[in-house]
Amino acid sequence: MQGVSMYIPDVELITSLQGRRSCVEDVLRVMERLYPEALREEWDKVGLIVGDPAWDVSKILLAVDIVPSVVREALGVGADMIVTHHPLYLRGTSFVAATNYKGRIVQDLLTNHISLMNAHTNADAARRGVSEALANLFGLFHASPLQPLASEPTLGIGRVGMLEEPTTVRTLAEQAARVLPVGKSPIRVAGDLDSEVRVLAVSPGAGDSLLSRARSAGAQAYITSDLRHHPSSEHIEDGGPALINGSHFATEFPWLPMAARDLGVQFEREGLGMQICLSHTITDPWVEYFPAELKEL
Repeated sequence: MQGVSMYIPDVELITSLQGRRSCVEDVLRVMERLYPEALREEWDKVGLIVGDPAWDVSKILLAVDIVPSVVREALGVGADMIVTHHPLYLRGTSFVAATNYKGRIVQDLLTNHISLMNAHTNADAARRGVSEALANLFGLFHASPLQPLASEPTLGIGRVGMLEEPTTVRTLAEQAARVLPVGKSPIRVAGDLDSEVRVLAVSPGAGDSLLSRARSAGAQAYITSDLRHHPSSEHIEDGGPALINGSHFATEFPWLPMAARDLGVQFEREGLGMQICLSHTITDPWVEYFPAELKEL
């Protein structure tokens, strides 16, 4: 995975070092308040991955993924804790030896006394979480979850809401290319570029499973990522809303500045001495984009 320098919007560093000495347990408690584990999907893995709740924490690095380049970045900025969106192990493992790259991550973290935790689908579903951050980026109002939680219908994955002013699919795609940290991945579009959009649906990360919900919610366009050929083709041919497909990383990154602010507010309220910084590493795996030449068949 190559580390690529990128522009980080709005929040570079939140400092609250005047408070008392802080530890991993303090971060776990605040994260649970903001992104309760009860909101996670049943299959998901969230929480403390590496480290000890008693370890000291003075600086946190927020990132989408935990990959070797992010660990190196944490060492470079002097972070002693990393909080990511994605888990290191989603399906579990029997080995954490340094003979594979995930094992080396664990060894590097332990050797350098850096703890690691994540908030995944619990952060997707929470208020001011990953879904809400993407919805805010496109100015949605009266937004509600695409997939509401049975226990709390105001929370859930994805969002659908009204745009302040009607626009076109083309304009939304151009906006996505401007505001998302796309790296080398393109913004792909399916549907009529000039069709009007008043109601927009968004879902950070892989969005195949919510195609029908975007349609039933009355959206004229749906912004997500990782859309596959057959579900997308069938959706468009059957008259579904236009699709705007960014990268998985790009659609989830906007949560990090929001999370940094919210964590900073909570730490200040509790008198915790902490710094929060955002990762500058693009963890989108695609390193280049070559537009195809249009050829007649």
